[in-house]
Amino acid sequence: MRIGVEETLGALNSALGAGGPVWFKETHARHLRARDFLAPRRALQARFGDDQVPEGVVHALVGLQGPGVAPVQRCAPTPAGLALQLQRSAVFERVLCSVAAYIEPAALTAPTPRVVLHCPALRGSPSALRLSQLRAVLVADHLARVLQAHRVSVRRVPAVRDPHMPTFLQQLRVDWPAVSEKATTEALRNRTIAELSPARDAGALPPDTLGRVCLKELMEERGRIAGYDPSVDSCLVSEDLLSLLAELQEAAAAPDAGAGSYMVLHVVSCEEEFQQQKLDLLWWKLDHQAPLRQKHLVCGPVKAAGAPSTLTAPEYYELRHAQVCKASAVKHGRDLEQDPAWTEIFSVLSVATIKFEMLSTAPQSQLLLALADSSISTKGSKSGTFVMYNCARLATLFEGYKCSVEQGLYPTFPPVSSLDFSLLREEGEWLLLFNSILPFPDLLRQTAALTQTCAAPGLQATARTEMVCKFLVQLSMDFSSYYNRVHILGEPQPHLFGQMFARLQLLRAVREVLHTGLAMLGLPPLSHI
Repeated sequence: MRIGVEETLGALNSALGAGGPVWFKETHARHLRARDFLAPRRALQARFGDDQVPEGVVHALVGLQGPGVAPVQRCAPTPAGLALQLQRSAVFERVLCSVAAYIEPAALTAPTPRVVLHCPALRGSPSALRLSQLRAVLVADHLARVLQAHRVSVRRVPAVRDPHMPTFLQQLRVDWPAVSEKATTEALRNRTIAELSPARDAGALPPDTLGRVCLKELMEERGRIAGYDPSVDSCLVSEDLLSLLAELQEAAAAPDAGAGSYMVLHVVSCEEEFQQQKLDLLWWKLDHQAPLRQKHLVCGPVKAAGAPSTLTAPEYYELRHAQVCKASAVKHGRDLEQDPAWTEIFSVLSVATIKFEMLSTAPQSQLLLALADSSISTKGSKSGTFVMYNCARLATLFEGYKCSVEQGLYPTFPPVSSLDFSLLREEGEWLLLFNSILPFPDLLRQTAALTQTCAAPGLQATARTEMVCKFLVQLSMDFSSYYNRVHILGEPQPHLFGQMFARLQLLRAVREVLHTGLAMLGLPPLSHI
């Protein structure tokens, strides 16, 4: 069974007896030199008074065992509190001998219903897509990928109808269905006609509009309690709106979803939220089998410094693509934009830049974009370009090892079970394992945890879609620091091979984590930049 950070923390807190959680995991390199977990002094005083922690408790902590619990090396009182260090070589061995267990997303802690994921921004054309709507599209795509990695059934709505949208989404590496056949709207249309409010001026209605449906009564019965805007009183119903409702009906009743419960999550920009509330109430009004609870994940506004407020998503992509090509020309001393070998690389770098910009901030918060060329550099440690650069560095490292084996400089990689992981003594090596590989399954699980959001009262949903981007940036920073300081492929001397192979296995695990994290963003790994 894999070692888990959450399992270890749970066991540590249980060992202290009744009371709330006290222990926390260290993350900073300075603290990790002396300890891996800390129970702060003030928290211990609140639990045990001014007396020291009983010796029996400390003894129990040192001998801690259990499913998923990491082996403990020592536990001792310090001025900061009770400091605990793990048996690091044993943790290295258990993790690096079972890398696949740490790449596979952990099972969700609570049953998750099937999800109907609705992103209304995809009803239009790319040329009309605002930056705030693009943000909602990228959040929805990322959320769908993470949920599906946890084997949650996800249905994406709406299927895109605009003929140019599939090409643009493919360019952005967004996985979303295109329309196959139109859902039938006859029953909804008949119900709408029965519910139409008397028209004051039928000639004033827009084309293709059936009329206006009153929502006041439903708002008082259900909407106000659920947290809907009290000013929602009616909805103008068009054929297009009925078509969307029919799609939502079909997705909610999909035969592949089984008999379990489902939730409908509308991922909307802040400008679309009010209209989506009308659509929710209209669905309830026209369909007695509509879900009682619909949740809104509202993405905050996007502001682009130095750019017109009318900047569209395709224009934003073209700007970033041009900047990526320019930065590459500066780095390599020649223009590579017309080189077919670099076309795919520039496309991936452009999308990585956009996705890390759009997804590194919690979706509910306002997002400020800096559109200057400086945000594209591989030197900056916060960008998607920097993450992809370090992905390419890892690829170059393993390609270098492979070539050296073919030249007879190094032996082939030995069985992982034969490696001596006690040779991993560098500070950066433990940092990579303890902060990146070990907690990765828990990170994915937290990103996919929609059950609590579904059960919570109110209309608004929350999602931690920023976690993967932030994690990959920090992983890249830690790897870059380690790689710049430590020479991995050393002199071809037999007495150095043991440490080299242990380090390569560690970086194999780092590579797998990085690739899996990028896949959650729809980004392929790059072999060079």
